[in-house]
Amino acid sequence: MGKKSKTAKYMQKNNDVRKVHPLFQEGPSWDPLAEYKGERDKKYLKTVKPRSEGQKELMDAINNYNLTLAIGPAGTGKTYLAIAAAVEAYERGDIERIILSRPAIEAGESIGYLPGDMQDKMAPYLRPLYDALHDRLGLKRLKHMMDSGEIEIAPVGYMRGRTLNNAFVVIDEAQNCTYVQIKMLLSRLGWHSTMVVTGDPDQSDLLSGMSGLSDIAGKLENVENIAVCRLKEVDIVRHPLVAEMLEFI
Repeated sequence: MGKKSKTAKYMQKNNDVRKVHPLFQEGPSWDPLAEYKGERDKKYLKTVKPRSEGQKELMDAINNYNLTLAIGPAGTGKTYLAIAAAVEAYERGDIERIILSRPAIEAGESIGYLPGDMQDKMAPYLRPLYDALHDRLGLKRLKHMMDSGEIEIAPVGYMRGRTLNNAFVVIDEAQNCTYVQIKMLLSRLGWHSTMVVTGDPDQSDLLSGMSGLSDIAGKLENVENIAVCRLKEVDIVRHPLVAEMLEFI
C-alpha cells in the first residue's frame, strides 16, 4: 500500500474527525412535517372570517353547494378558505376524511432530481397545503390525521378511478389541469361529499390553450347546483403591492 499523506497522518494522530454532510440524507423518506417540529403546537382560531366581499361569497358558496369553483388571482385566500372549510366540516362530523390534490406540474422547474419515489418528489410541491393544514390543526393533530388516513394529500394522477364518498375534496392549482383532467376530477365526487376546485387561469404553467379551467368554469356557471366564484384583485389579502402588480403584469 502507498504511504499516507501528511494530512491523513495528522488527522489520525489528532483524532480529527471531519463530518461530511451529504446533499440528501439516506434513510427514511423526507418528512413534510419535519420543518414544523420544534415549533410550539398552537390551536387554530375557531372561526375564519372573510376579509372581502369576494371571500364572503366564496365561504357562503362552499357552505351551500357540494361543488364550488373558486377562480381568482394569487393571494385571494382560495386555498386557505377551502382547507379551513374542510377542517370545520370534519370537526362537525359532516365528512369522514379530507382529500387534497394538486396537479404534478413543476412551474418551469424540474422535480426529477429530487430523491425518492413520486410521493417523496411531490411532497415539497404540496407544501402550501401542509402549511394551511398546520395553521388550522397544529402539528400533533395534523400528523395523527395523516397517519390514520383521515387526511390524504395526493397528486391529481392518483385520483383516477376513485369514488370519493363522505369526503371534503380540495383540488388546488387547477389551472394546471387539462380539460380532460378536470372533468375526471369532477366525476370523482361521491355521496355526502363536498368538492372545491381552486385556480387562477392567468397563472397556468401549461402551454397556451391546454388549461381547461376557464372552459369548465364557463360551462358550469349555467348549472344551478354548482357555484362558480370569481375573486378579483380587490380580494387579495397579501401585501397591497401584489394587487397593484397584477393589474400590469
